[in-house]
Amino acid sequence: MAMRAIGDDAVRKATGRDWSEWLRILDKEGARKRSHQEIVAIVGDKYGATPWWQQMVTVTYERERGLREVHQTAGGYVANVSRTIAAPVDEVYAAWTDGRRRARWLGREKLTVRKASDVKSLRITWGDDTNVDVNFSTKDGGRSVVAVEHAKLASKDAVAEKKEFWSAALARLKALVESA
Repeated sequence: MAMRAIGDDAVRKATGRDWSEWLRILDKEGARKRSHQEIVAIVGDKYGATPWWQQMVTVTYERERGLREVHQTAGGYVANVSRTIAAPVDEVYAAWTDGRRRARWLGREKLTVRKASDVKSLRITWGDDTNVDVNFSTKDGGRSVVAVEHAKLASKDAVAEKKEFWSAALARLKALVESA
């Protein structure tokens, strides 16, 4: 049995059913042979779950039945890493957007910024055509959080590699920005 992110009490409160009921229902609906979108539609249209719960029930079902692994999405695998940095968010953002500063902590990685929302987020196409989303937020005490999601990865091994890569890169970013 897969590790569930949400307990029985929470799913029952939100949907009227616990996990064992959802697993039984979706098995009877033939969900093992259906696409993710088809399962979502069943959970919402037939059983009345809200959109967020449609996704949670579907992903949990897919994981429980061995149809999806942790970190796996419809578009591949995803690695997530975040770091809290003792610096204002605009300084952290600038260390990403200024190519010379970025090279000091990230090296000369090939990337293309597709979209930038000033001091909030970056949408990047990585050199291997995977996607990197970077979100910036302010924390108390003049600190910032930078959260990286690297998507469209080919395997769970690639997730482990990217988590290690981004953990090291964000540690270098933290050291650079905090020493400025």
